Formats: sequence, C-alpha cells, structure tokens
Amino acid sequence: MKADLLLTNARVRTLEGPGRDRVARSVAIWRDRVVAVDDDVAAHRVLDLDGAVVVPGFHDAHNHMAWFGQSLTELDLRLPSLEALYDAVAERARDLPPDAWVVGAGYDENKIGAHPERDALDRAAGGRRVWLRHTSGHMCVVNSALLADLGLSEAAVEVPGGRVVVDAAGRPTGLLQEQAQHLVNDLVLPYPVAGLVEAIERAGQVYLSQGLTSVVEAGVGGGWIGRSPVEVAAYQEARAQGRLPLRVELMVAADALRPLEGHADDDLGLGLDLGIRTGLGDDRLRLGPVKIFSDGSLIGHTCALTDEFADTPGEKGYLQDDADALRDRILGAHRSGWRVAAHAIGDAAIDLVLDAYEEAQRRWPRPDVRHRIEHFGVSRPDQVARAAALGVVPVPQGRFVGEIGDGMLRALGAERASWIYRYRSLLDAGIVAPGSSDRPVVDGTPLLGIHDMVNRRTDSGRECGPEEAITGLEALTAYTLGSAHASHQEHDRGTIAPGKLADLAVLDDDPATVSPRVIRDLTVLRTVLGGEVVWEA
Repeated sequence: MKADLLLTNARVRTLEGPGRDRVARSVAIWRDRVVAVDDDVAAHRVLDLDGAVVVPGFHDAHNHMAWFGQSLTELDLRLPSLEALYDAVAERARDLPPDAWVVGAGYDENKIGAHPERDALDRAAGGRRVWLRHTSGHMCVVNSALLADLGLSEAAVEVPGGRVVVDAAGRPTGLLQEQAQHLVNDLVLPYPVAGLVEAIERAGQVYLSQGLTSVVEAGVGGGWIGRSPVEVAAYQEARAQGRLPLRVELMVAADALRPLEGHADDDLGLGLDLGIRTGLGDDRLRLGPVKIFSDGSLIGHTCALTDEFADTPGEKGYLQDDADALRDRILGAHRSGWRVAAHAIGDAAIDLVLDAYEEAQRRWPRPDVRHRIEHFGVSRPDQVARAAALGVVPVPQGRFVGEIGDGMLRALGAERASWIYRYRSLLDAGIVAPGSSDRPVVDGTPLLGIHDMVNRRTDSGRECGPEEAITGLEALTAYTLGSAHASHQEHDRGTIAPGKLADLAVLDDDPATVSPRVIRDLTVLRTVLGGEVVWEA
C-alpha cells in the first residue's frame, strides 16, 4: 500500500516522547490519518517542504466562531481614540439608509479613554440606531434611538445579573452590562440559519490561514452569547453544504437546557430533548460541554473578585445570578451527564465553581470528567492547587496579556499581576493547560497567543506577571495537545503519530526554538486537514 501524501525534507515537531521534543524528517498520510513518521514510505504524492517546520494543527479551546464571522462584516472599533470611534460611526452612517443600524464591535474604553456616550453617538449617526459591542463581549453601548425602543430614554430598569448604567442624574448613558444586553438581543435575535452559515464559513477560512484545524465554539443556543435557539442546525447545515472548514466542538449554553422527562429511575436532571448530551457527533462536529456563566469581564470590571479592583475602590464586580442558582445549574448539568464549562474570571467566581465541581463529584462520581473553568482569569495560588487536585481544566487566554493586558493591570494592580491568566503555575501543578483566544475578544491568531504565553508582555511593552511565562515548546504543546486534552480528544489529535488525524500546520520556523521575541512574526505556509492541503500561502 502506498501513502496518499508524504511530507518530506521537513522539521516535524511531533510533540511525542517524554519531553515532547522529538523532531522527525517526514510524515506519511493515508486518507485522513498519519500512517508513518520518519519511515521510508512510498507515496502517490510527495511534497518537499525545503526544511519548513511541521506541527500538529492548532486547536483553539475557546473561541466564538459565528460571532467572529459576523464581526468581519461589522464596523471594526479597535481604534486609537474616542474621537476616531465617533468618526467611524459617522462615516458608516453616511452609507446607510435612515432606518438601518450602525453595528460595530471591538472597542476598549481602557484604550480610548472612556465608553462611547449616547448623545455623541446620536450626533454621529444622524438619527440612525447605533449598537456598539465592547471587545470583551460583556457589555455594549446603544444610542438614544435604541434606548427609546427599549423604554430606557430617561430611566433605568433593574436587570438581574446585569446593569443599565446611568449618569449622576439617573439618566441612562447607553452602556448595558452583562445580562442587560439581553434587552437589545430581544430586538435582533435570532439570526437566520443562512446568515449564520455564511458567518461560520467566513470565520473558518480565516482560521485555516492561521494553521487552526480544530476549535471549540464557546456557547450556542441561548444566553447573551448564543445567536439562535437552533444554532446547532446552522453548524450542521454548514457541514452539509461543505462550508464548515475545520473541526468544531460546540458548547451548549445552559439556557438551552431544561428538566428532562423519563423514567424515575433514570434521574435525568437537566438536558436537551431526547437526552442529548456531551459527546454526540463525530470528529468533524460534536457536542462538547454545557456553558455556564458565573461572572463577567476583568477589563470591564464586572467579574466577581474577593478584593476590590485596584482602580475603582469599593467595587468587586458581581455574579451573573444568585450563587445558589449557579451552584444548582452546575450540579444539575453534571448529574445528567454533561461536562461543564463554567465561565469564571474573578477569584470569587472561581471559588464558587470549584465548590460546585467538588460537590458534584462527591454526590455523583464520574471518572476523568474534566470539567472546565473558562478563563480562570484572576486565580489565587490555592485555587491553582485545588483545580489540579480536582482534575479541573482551567482554560486561560494567553493573548489577553498582550492585547488587553494594560487594562487588566490597571484593574488589578501590580501585586496581583501574577494571578492574571496563568500558565507557569498551571503546568507546575501538573495541569494539562490548553491554548485558546476567546476570539473575537482579541486577535485569535494562535502564533500571537503562543508569543504572549512565552513573553508575558503587553503590546505596549509592560511586563505582566513574567513569572508565569512558559517556554515556546510548552506554549506550542498547549495550543495543540493541551487543547485536545481539554476536549477529551488527545487520542485523536494534538500530536503527530501513526493513527492520529492528519491535521497539520506548516510553518516557516519553529516556535519551540526561535527567539521568543519573534514568535509572533512566524508565518503559516500550509494547513493540512484530514490529509488534504486546505490552505496555502
């Protein structure tokens, strides 16, 4: 038997072996699997890589694919100043009919000085409705026209787990935090399946160009993060049309779960109809954990801390629901067979989630369940040790240090800088840490994330907990094998070995050995998915 494809004259970073440091010269592929590494194998097609580096395909353990795909057609608000933002809104508004909305995403008040304000947006938009989403995704700003639609022109309403922000006179400013965003969502959701398919395909093509072959979509079907109650159908339709460019695991928003009916002996708890739960699907599209939000954003000052924010004395953030309700949601999902991925950024929220996971395992034990804590953003040393002891998988975002690290440092102060999106401490505790981006919150290019995991500097050059830096090899392993492990898929992907999926990225140099300062400048030359070259520079 001949292999279908032989990649030769390469530096193959297999990530196999005790030190994950084995380097081979060739990879042979038959159909969608690796069949040989460094063996003399005949092949129908031979590709001489002229010394390029082959690594396992990158795996983003936490991203928002449909949201990112939609954002590519919206106004990009990653701008240097508030004035530039207003100018961009005005320019976009000039090209729109009077009844159209100006929709944008990506602004960061830590970089532009303040949140946009409703009256200034009114002037810029010429009477059109304006909806601008914060880069964190945990808040948005609307103008007076939309506030009028919501009945909030002159007075706020109470929103459990959220906030309609008002000025000193009690007048809404246009800023809606956390669950208050549902007020706008009720006007625009659900998005049609056809539009979501387009967004999924648009995002996936970008991902392939960056060496990504697998991603976890961190929340579909409900909550402020979901785009439609039938969002899974959009991914299925994308696949059926050949428009799902890479492998996707879907987290189901907890809002989509409900009490299940069945025999009393089944003790079903919460779930989807027919008892569907984590694991349904195949290696191209499958259901992953249930997504539960416990708190908000660090740079947005809405995550739940045990001590106050450094730059806003007296403020500690807040939970997105009553603590007992969050605990019951986690217990119910665990009991019914789901893996749980709980969003918890502040250390107070992390405490709540760890308590719930420990109780769930004590009451309904399950082997190697690998419940996750998404972000694990501000974690104390005792919480790292406890997560390791419980077998919990923290899912931090290395790129946050670079792109929004200055805002995080202001929020926490220098004394807590080493608590921010840790990696060194996780690895030293024996945790298999994954790589992820939370795209489109930040630029999700994997090589940028690896760069920041190694260098621990903000894009402005400030150190951000340098003691949490890891090596290039460790960061590469996190973005491949670590993320596969977080998805219970390490048997199938994450290293280059016979029998594993032939998902590969070809780079112009090796992130494990180049100078740490140039990792971000490396180039993806090719992406291979299931043995097929699906992208070339």
